Formats: sequence, C-alpha cells, structure tokens
Amino acid sequence: MIVGNGDLPDDAAGRIDASDIVIRFNDCRSVGRGGTKTDIIAVCNTGRPALSMLAGGVWKSSPAVERASEFWGVRDPAKFEAMRATLAGTHPELDDFCDDYTEGFATFAAVTGRRFRVIPAAVHETLDDELLALAPPPYVVPSSGLVVIADVLETMAGPDDTVVLAGFGHAGWEWHPFEAERAWADDLARAGLVRRLHAASDALQPAIAEVSS
Repeated sequence: MIVGNGDLPDDAAGRIDASDIVIRFNDCRSVGRGGTKTDIIAVCNTGRPALSMLAGGVWKSSPAVERASEFWGVRDPAKFEAMRATLAGTHPELDDFCDDYTEGFATFAAVTGRRFRVIPAAVHETLDDELLALAPPPYVVPSSGLVVIADVLETMAGPDDTVVLAGFGHAGWEWHPFEAERAWADDLARAGLVRRLHAASDALQPAIAEVSS
C-alpha cells in the first residue's frame, strides 16, 4: 500500500492497516484517516522539506516515524546537484531546492537502527522519459509519489503482489506534472500493475482496476 497525502475514503484506515507493507511520505499526513501502520517513509532528502524534517525533534519523534523500519530518499544527490545550474536560470526562486540533506537522514536511520536507501537516479530518469510521451507542460521533477511507485514496481513488487495506491489526488506543487502523472498511473492501473483504493461501496471502474475490499 503506497499512501499519498491526498484525500482518502472514509473506510480507508482499516484497509490500509491490513496491508503487508505500508509506505507513506514525508510528514505522514495520511496517518489518522489513513490508519497508523507505517513500514517505510519516503522523504524528500533535498531542499526545504528535508531541512524542516531534520530540524528540531518534531518529525523524528512523531509516531509514524517511530513505527517505520525504513526510510527512502527519493532524490539522488548527484542528480539534483547536476540540476542546480539549470534551475538557477529557469527557477531562481528554487535556490535551495538541490541542497542535500541525505547524510542527515542516513545518520538518523543508523543511530535508531533503521535502514536507509536512496532511490536510484535511473528511476527518476526513466520516469522523465515516460512522462515526456504524455506531453506534460514544463516541470521541474516528478512527484515523490510517482518516483516511489516506479521504484516499487521495479525493485520490490513480485508477480504475486498487489500494489495499491491510496491518497493520490495528483495535485499540489505547481512544478510537478500532475496531469501527466495521473495519466501515467491510470495506464498502470489499466495494465493491472497497480490498483487504486476507493470506498468499499464504490462501483468498480470498468477501465481501471480498483480495490474495493
């Protein structure tokens, strides 16, 4: 179960908590309405989100973070450092976007006995190629959610696993290509590679496999 920070159906909590593995994001705003089980937290390990999570002790001592056994950095530090010069010209307001805090997350994981890994840059780059085919407007990076979905399908999910997406509204930061991302995820659903969690009472969509129980 990959749980984004978007809207969730009223009956999502129990169904998410019954999953074998639950992946959440950053400050885990999905906890509560989206249950409490948290096995993996995927974090933006560069820029302001990273600095906010690592500063002080609020994020580190939160219940979701304390439950997690793994942390994943969604941004390859070398790739983001290579983006810095281009962004300085195209998006000067993102002057700290590529600042790297990976070591801070790695250290936190190590001292608390948890695993930390960074999703390979190749996952990001393959996503860029696939999104390009969907003709997105200019964007900066794919969303963390999309990077995690792609990584799970490539490196984690086996042929007998069901990958379920919950809380993915495909909306938010203006420099993510959300319409293209929605189309990309819908293509995966049509192919049977992922399912989307909707309310148990909802009718199944004929073109896209949905999880109703």
